[in-house]
Amino acid sequence: MAFTHKRKYRSEETKDKISAYLYISPFFIIFAIIGLYPAVFSLYLAFQKWNGLGDMAFVGLNNFNIVLHDPIFWKSLYNTIIMGLMGTAPQIIVGIILAFILNQTYLKLKNMFRAMIFLPYITSMVAVALVFGVFFSNNDTALANYILNLFGMDSIAWKTNEWGAKIAISIMVFWRWIGYNTIIYLAGLQSIPKNLYEAARIDGANVLQQLRFITIPLLKPFILLTVFFSTVGALQLFTEPTVFLGASAFSRTEAMTVVMYLYRDAFNLQSFGTGSATAIILLIIIVIFSAVNLYLTSGIGKKKRRFKHE
Repeated sequence: MAFTHKRKYRSEETKDKISAYLYISPFFIIFAIIGLYPAVFSLYLAFQKWNGLGDMAFVGLNNFNIVLHDPIFWKSLYNTIIMGLMGTAPQIIVGIILAFILNQTYLKLKNMFRAMIFLPYITSMVAVALVFGVFFSNNDTALANYILNLFGMDSIAWKTNEWGAKIAISIMVFWRWIGYNTIIYLAGLQSIPKNLYEAARIDGANVLQQLRFITIPLLKPFILLTVFFSTVGALQLFTEPTVFLGASAFSRTEAMTVVMYLYRDAFNLQSFGTGSATAIILLIIIVIFSAVNLYLTSGIGKKKRRFKHE
């Protein structure tokens, strides 16, 4: 009798486990189809020569050799790093400052300002590209050139000039993602006990000292998170330059990024082998840059200092 009851209990427990796995299985099935399989297949393609239709031919490391000896690849990597630094690095500094301001109790209409700052992140990329395309038009009447002319500077052909395109795309990236980082920092600021700021003010710390010795050290986990996301996003830059430059995006190298180089090889030149090899190289670069950035930012807030009475 006891054996029958125990067997029935195990049967019910097995059914519960199967039921639980069935409930979560859709996620793993979808992930395996659209995530895991393409990644494994791309790794396999990196060692093959394939145009997408014919038979594959194993070429070993030849695809990697072709990519690493291609000057256009190194130019695209240079463009990616430069636009990444120009577009994402200021987000960390400006995002912390904006979050610090929005967290002040004396600021009125805080909810409205928070919504306005976050609005670019949820705006359609096509709409953003259209607005910035007009703002950074090559014409003298464009708003960007009009501002330059006011200060006595010559107009710039933003979409054909190398540094003009880099600056325009970097500003677009900064404008679109600054709200995302600001909201994350704001959430981190709201988790900091207010009595720390009160004690700092009593100890004679001004606003800048509070920001330096309290806010930034205690925001360290949030800074690490945004640095990681910003690094990965900067090295995967694709949508902004592609939409901004339009049809000529893949035929010019002034603002071509690594992902654009990958896309051009795979879908324009039908060279899926070198495209996959570029993806593997980009993955390695992302891991290295992310590790370096996390190492550099992990030292934030380790030094303890005292406020000086003024």
